[in-house]
Amino acid sequence: MNSSVTEFILFGLTQDAGKQKAIFGVFLILYLATLLGNFLIVVTIKISRTLGSPMYFFLFYLSLADACLSTTTAPRLIVDAITQKKTISYNECMMQVFAAHFFGCLEIFVLILMAFDRYVAICKPLRYTTIMSEYVCSVLMILSWVGSCIHSSAQIFLALRLPFCGPNVIDHYFCDLQPLLKLACMDTYVINLLVVSNSGAICTVSFILLLMSYVVILYSLRNHSAEGRQKALSTCTSHFIVVVLFFGPCIFIYTRPPTTFPIDKMVAMAVSDSIITPMLNPLIYTLRNTEVKNALRKLWGKEGLLLTSECYAKNIMFPIKRNSFRNI
Repeated sequence: MNSSVTEFILFGLTQDAGKQKAIFGVFLILYLATLLGNFLIVVTIKISRTLGSPMYFFLFYLSLADACLSTTTAPRLIVDAITQKKTISYNECMMQVFAAHFFGCLEIFVLILMAFDRYVAICKPLRYTTIMSEYVCSVLMILSWVGSCIHSSAQIFLALRLPFCGPNVIDHYFCDLQPLLKLACMDTYVINLLVVSNSGAICTVSFILLLMSYVVILYSLRNHSAEGRQKALSTCTSHFIVVVLFFGPCIFIYTRPPTTFPIDKMVAMAVSDSIITPMLNPLIYTLRNTEVKNALRKLWGKEGLLLTSECYAKNIMFPIKRNSFRNI
């Protein structure tokens, strides 16, 4: 639809000058920590010979999605905290809506694939290498990218239908459909229902599926040895913590009408989902995973730095070593 608004003003987290300086420092540290943590995970999985299983294949893409999701929102929040002009063009705003939903949806799909991988490894160990082959994992990831693109395309289609002819102040720190709906010069009831049925349904249904998968996994562990139960529980606990941290804010934001949102709670949930959680994920997986910790020590020690830089320079696009999948 036609729109007379060519740019938007991002309200940000606060208009207080003193608090803005604090926001700049805090979120700059959080963003750099997010990039560093996820970069270490990506490079370690890419280079390490001991992290060639499907679980780490999916962890590679989870870290990649985390870094990209944080990058869609954090840099502008940081820059806006120290600049007077907090404007974003209409086209940039639409691109931010697309990117945020694309990488957010990709993270959801990857978490589902990680849960499926654990289910097969624990409940069907004899068929694990056949079911979770390199080809199957690659196809599943391609489908995740395609599904994320379809979801974000639907979101941007809804956003492009909104006409803006007056107010252009977005009461948020980045462009998203909920705050944009409040500025549209039209009745947004139907579009809001579509948003809830799209993003809200994906978040809620995915969360329920993940909870059910973990219930099945926990039930099946009764037949395993004490050592096997401890190892499986350690891995599944890490996954479950990440799931709760990500889906809690996601469900809160996208399953309710925007008119019922206290804006401060919505912004807090968005900060948690797009900045805090991507920073915590690498810590959760490294602190609770012995194999990842050992690989990090080996690769990033003095003797491993040179080999890491040489191997990483050769090829970074695909983290899987051929024929290296094994049961865990």
